[in-house]
Amino acid sequence: MSGALQSVLMNQRSTAAASSTIAVAHSTTPFVSVYPFSAGFGTKYANPATLPAGTGNGVTFNPTNTVIAVAHSTTPFISAYPWSAGFGTKYANPATLPGGTGDGVAFTPDGTVIAVAESTTLGVSAYPWSAGFGTKYANPATNIGNGASVNFSPSGADVVFSSISSPYVSAYPWSAGFGTKYANPATLPTAAGRDAVFSPDGATVAVVYDASPFVSVYPWSAGFGTKYADPATLPNGGRGVAFNPAGTAIAMTGDSTPYIFAYPWSAGFGTKYADPATLPDDLGLGIAFSPSGTDIAMAIGSTPYVVAYFWSAGFGVRYADPATLPTGLGRSVRFSN
Repeated sequence: MSGALQSVLMNQRSTAAASSTIAVAHSTTPFVSVYPFSAGFGTKYANPATLPAGTGNGVTFNPTNTVIAVAHSTTPFISAYPWSAGFGTKYANPATLPGGTGDGVAFTPDGTVIAVAESTTLGVSAYPWSAGFGTKYANPATNIGNGASVNFSPSGADVVFSSISSPYVSAYPWSAGFGTKYANPATLPTAAGRDAVFSPDGATVAVVYDASPFVSVYPWSAGFGTKYADPATLPNGGRGVAFNPAGTAIAMTGDSTPYIFAYPWSAGFGTKYADPATLPDDLGLGIAFSPSGTDIAMAIGSTPYVVAYFWSAGFGVRYADPATLPTGLGRSVRFSN
């Protein structure tokens, strides 16, 4: 692509899309880095006054972008902060902490619940949220087993987890607490689950994992349907997965070049999109689309630790790296809502 055409596309992108914020959880202090984002990375926001206590494994914003939460490797395993174009004073820790390393974190769509996927047999801790953590909800009756990620459905009526232990993906009804676990999919993922998400319309669940075919996608209607056929061109790994906001594309990270895989989605996988012209520099551990759907970002395993691309039915130009990079291995990336 010529420099002139790149400039035109970037100008169009800047004019068309609203500003957002992008957060990266990473392996070394300060464990989280946050940037304004509008057609690329802006100047990094100041670190929180009280840092997360260890490796940032998951990061998310609440639906109104007034809170940012980081799941991390060291007690208290979850840290949350007011957010308003910068970090406020850290909220008090939950009275009952997660039982182990925080690997993923999510709010319900109405922002009234926060859940942490944790590396314990139980696999999860969930709390009411109202300007701070409430009293921990009762544990689910059926354990998850070393939770790796957590995400709520768009309606907030269901919650899905990936896990390191079989069955590698688990889902529950949610209504101010965990309901009875849904039956496992008839065709299970084949190895440790790393990420599981609902599609924007709530009609699909995708999970990525550690062995071929690396991704399984299921219809969802108060339970798992029959697994969709695998993509014709398989990814070469599965650490993170995301749908675009329109639900017309699905993207996932890989363990070796080209490190990122994306496909059209319409009740099944389309033909894999062409690789980015400038590939990510290393394996990907987290992936996210911007709320406008015009950007896609990936947390990666070596410098610059986060990369982002223009997106329009395929990969466009790679944005310039942040001026101040995250300081260690990127493990999770999220845009504000």
